[in-house]
Amino acid sequence: MSPDPAGPSRRTLLSGAAALGLLGITGAAGCARIDPEGGDPLERLRAQGVVRLGIASEIPYSYIDAKDGSLTGQSPAIAREIFGRLGIERFQPVLTEFGSLIPGLRARQFDVVAAGMWISPERCQQVIFSDPDYVAKDAFIVAEGNPLGITDYASLAESGATSATGPGWFQRDYAIGNGVDPGSIGTYPDQLAGLNAVRHGRIDAFFGTAPTMTAAVREDSGVEATEPFVPVVDGEEQLGAGGFAFRPDETALRDAFNAELHDLKETGRLLELVEPYGFTEEDMTDLTAEELCSE
Repeated sequence: MSPDPAGPSRRTLLSGAAALGLLGITGAAGCARIDPEGGDPLERLRAQGVVRLGIASEIPYSYIDAKDGSLTGQSPAIAREIFGRLGIERFQPVLTEFGSLIPGLRARQFDVVAAGMWISPERCQQVIFSDPDYVAKDAFIVAEGNPLGITDYASLAESGATSATGPGWFQRDYAIGNGVDPGSIGTYPDQLAGLNAVRHGRIDAFFGTAPTMTAAVREDSGVEATEPFVPVVDGEEQLGAGGFAFRPDETALRDAFNAELHDLKETGRLLELVEPYGFTEEDMTDLTAEELCSE
């Protein structure tokens, strides 16, 4: 659901986007490194009393509520719980384009990426990730009644429909892997722009993760979201898993975050936190960042 500066990759999982920042953990392993700004990164954040979260305004992952201007979404809900446990109660959202999240994190514009970012080997070369807090299927936004009968990427290719996805989202690769002409896939900046393009007949379908597509059409008319499906490329199922991203030199912060995340999973608290945003037991996962980074 989100752009990858190094380019998207395909993964196989047979088991199982003012802004906020995502927390990530991957296998850059080893012991905690020295924070370039001095001292332990967690202690620095505690002293500051605030965490800057990098977000990309993608419902339901992380976004600013249009009604009251508050930061909300699945990732902020998790971040508030975990950082609160770690002794940090305030959050400063830093809104940016999805493709700028990793560069912005590395440039220290914010402390964590909290945007439901999918964990991939390419991204793991640039940041470290927490273990994933969800897995997601894909879906389409189509005209009401789904007149072209689009249910997955193979049917999209067969239908000859005009389509689009988000900037750098992994789903573009899945569509191409099922025979969709790369030159025929348009790009819109976010799910709301894609929804409007479908509603006004500029494209036949807009595709991305099922939670994003479903949330986008929840209160809209004239369009609908298709049933979630697991993409298949070259006979292998593809399922995305997302988490929080951290700078490579802040393994201690990542590890502290990860320890609390594991507790949330074990106690069932994680599901309680994300259910209001449309996530279910089916979206929970025991996959690790190490597994996802090494695929």
